[in-house]
Amino acid sequence: MDIKLANPRGFCAGVDRAIDIVDRALDMFGAPVYVRHEVVHNKFVVDNLRARGAIFVEEVNEIPDDVICIFSAHGVSQAVRQEADNRKLKVFDATCPLVTKVHHEARRFASDDYDILLIGHEGHEEVDGTAGEAPDHVQLVDGIDSIKDIKVRDENKVAWLSQTTLSVDETLATVAELRKRFPNLIDPPSDDICYATQNRQVAIKEIAPQADLVLVVGSTNSSNSVRLVEVSLEYGAKAAYLIDYAAEAKDEWLENVNTIGVSSGASVPEILVKDLLTWLADRGFGDVETVTATEEHLLFAIPPELRKDLKAAGR
Repeated sequence: MDIKLANPRGFCAGVDRAIDIVDRALDMFGAPVYVRHEVVHNKFVVDNLRARGAIFVEEVNEIPDDVICIFSAHGVSQAVRQEADNRKLKVFDATCPLVTKVHHEARRFASDDYDILLIGHEGHEEVDGTAGEAPDHVQLVDGIDSIKDIKVRDENKVAWLSQTTLSVDETLATVAELRKRFPNLIDPPSDDICYATQNRQVAIKEIAPQADLVLVVGSTNSSNSVRLVEVSLEYGAKAAYLIDYAAEAKDEWLENVNTIGVSSGASVPEILVKDLLTWLADRGFGDVETVTATEEHLLFAIPPELRKDLKAAGR
């Protein structure tokens, strides 16, 4: 009985950066610091930061005057930025630079008066933020079934963008359907789906056909974690489950199972994967083989405003 352990897995550069921003702000300014929305979509991470003194709120108007405000890794709209600016809040922006790139693309297409078809999931913070960059130009495409409802002003001036954490295959299928309606559809200048989402999906695609069971560590509100479960099933895993903690795994899942695939979403700390491997080893699954799709070395710098404050404080 063996385990195929996906690599890469867990924290990506954008998540690392976002958590580091909150940690450093707490170190520098003390508690509390206020974070608009969960800084990343992981229960363990959010609970740990909350215990340190981070306060997570839904909207900027819930934040008192004269405190630190941090925007989550998923990004915010221009309206939210303007509200914080009007309040003269001290803001550190933890938006993932790859999400910021999509925001720039939205503004550029809007400035050229394109209708923008944003492929993503309704209600996701990242989608709300990107749509808010060009609200008069963006329409959400949430699945192929929604394509029939799209209305554009000029079929020769239509572009598409996507949420960064989608399934690569699902996004390409959606774009193919969009192109049937809009043959002159303009692609984004570079791939919108982030490197970490793609890499984790590539690794699990390699593992899934060999797996009787795939366990993905991640939270249910983590889009990229949910996609890993879906991709596992699409590529041949007999069963796949999403769990926040090893304690959520069930012994009955292991019945008649010889090979287990293990991965984790891009906002999951490695300690949670190790806990799961220990749980599995206690049940006879102690032979672990790492399946490496690629190596990741990307790092993102913290915001210059925070670097300046840290430098001034000699940190």
